[in-house]
Amino acid sequence: MSRFLTSLPELTLRGLVDILVVAFLVYQALMVVRGTRAGHILIGILILVLLYATALWTGLEALRSVLAFIVPYLGLAVIVLFQSEIRRTLARLGRKRWWGIGGGFRAPESASEILLAVEVLAAQKIGALIVLERDIGLRTFIESGVRLESLISRDLLISIFQPGLPLHDGAVIVQKDRIAAAACFLPLTTNPQLSSKLGTRHRAAIGITEETDCLSLVVSEETGRISVASFGELIQGLSVPETIERINRHFEVNRPSPMNIDEFAADIPLAHASIPAPGDDRATDRVKQS
Repeated sequence: MSRFLTSLPELTLRGLVDILVVAFLVYQALMVVRGTRAGHILIGILILVLLYATALWTGLEALRSVLAFIVPYLGLAVIVLFQSEIRRTLARLGRKRWWGIGGGFRAPESASEILLAVEVLAAQKIGALIVLERDIGLRTFIESGVRLESLISRDLLISIFQPGLPLHDGAVIVQKDRIAAAACFLPLTTNPQLSSKLGTRHRAAIGITEETDCLSLVVSEETGRISVASFGELIQGLSVPETIERINRHFEVNRPSPMNIDEFAADIPLAHASIPAPGDDRATDRVKQS
């Protein structure tokens, strides 16, 4: 053991930094494939590599010759099999704010109009999918739908998702204060850990957030529940104030959520009653009736 320890190279500051960087890259790679089918594929590739190393070490020529035809093509297989994960990882690296650089995104300027439309759609149990662009552009998905380039309004969003209309199916993509396109096609998530009860609309909401840093608002046409998807995770059954909080947190906006007037109705005077003058019976009757 002492001979093995003395043969190890001396740990320097450069070597420590090298180890930490490699450990960080391995950790990020594991986080990308965690909970997906790519994780099982990665395990299969590692088993083949271990078998090849074992065949070389033990002198199993038959096994080594068979694996020799497979191992050289593993690099190409990794690129083909993990293309979506590689694309997702590069997108995550691109949206990281290194030393405060790259944080130029902002929340949609008409979020209140979007939330008003979502509230009406949820009350009427009309299915809807609205995607809010953040830092990574969604031009590829915008081109798959019908371009609108219109200002955001509650009435327009409600009209788009009315059942039976041409733009009902698909997603609406919002860029800043404009509706870029409607009836857009989004990639579906392939996460096997998700519930099988989730429909296509919810899976599309999760799938687009796995590849970009956008936020998806979903209204279920069966239950009318509001859901929010971001970074590959879906939160279901949110109220409007909770949805506002999620949007502000996602876009890193610090501003208080608008309050409903019904929650503080006792503090708001409904009418200004005039004070009756002495002897004015008509004014007294009006105050009593009110």
